[in-house]
Amino acid sequence: MTVSLEVAEGVGTIRLDRPPMNALDIATQDRLKELAEEATRREDVRAVVIYGGEKVFAAGADIKEMQAMDHTAMVLRARGLQDSFTAVARIPKPVVAAVTGYALGGGCELALCADFRIAGENAKLGQPEILLGLIPGAGGTQRLARLVGPSKAKDLIFTGRMVKAEEAREIGLVDRVVPVDEVYTQAHAWAAKLAQGPALALRAAKESIDTGLETDIDTGLAIERNWFAGLFATEDRARGMRSFVEEGPGKAKFL
Repeated sequence: MTVSLEVAEGVGTIRLDRPPMNALDIATQDRLKELAEEATRREDVRAVVIYGGEKVFAAGADIKEMQAMDHTAMVLRARGLQDSFTAVARIPKPVVAAVTGYALGGGCELALCADFRIAGENAKLGQPEILLGLIPGAGGTQRLARLVGPSKAKDLIFTGRMVKAEEAREIGLVDRVVPVDEVYTQAHAWAAKLAQGPALALRAAKESIDTGLETDIDTGLAIERNWFAGLFATEDRARGMRSFVEEGPGKAKFL
């Protein structure tokens, strides 16, 4: 399997495993979509880590495979490419990317689908598609601009340059930089902590933020308002407020 899903402590790790560089060929993309949808469905998965291993996250698409495709072939495939990444972005649970080594092209676009990105000190990220006479095709022009702003996104996409971990953190492309041997451990700890939280409230928070960013402020406020009121029907809300009143803040257990 080029992609696998392992579950422990409420955390599902979606692991890329296509040596040597985890190139994202069509079969890997399709498998990624399948496992993202499985992680969405499974009740024992309450948070997700995307991980490529100790040496590399994902160095991009399989260029040899793409070179053999003509315009017609890519017209037929482009939607499937985007859908595989969108399936990750739409997992309604906290998702963290654990980035080591190269995260280029499709690899960077995959990291962009996470809610939080922890990078190793050896990480290098970028969208080098322009150097192939292309543009990012798995969401890079959209998600990168929303994350770091249009000017910084244009710098990276227009030049195709790679950024090292510290610069990536400075521009907001990653959220935390840690020693390489701590990347997965810290990512799993982040996910495991959130896996103990109120699942529906976390889903509501994620959907409110993500959907709200795609619309005007009034519509975003309506989305927030509906989720906020709806959570008053949940047992987690009752448990959380009861714990606050009886024991003080931060002591509620939601499992």
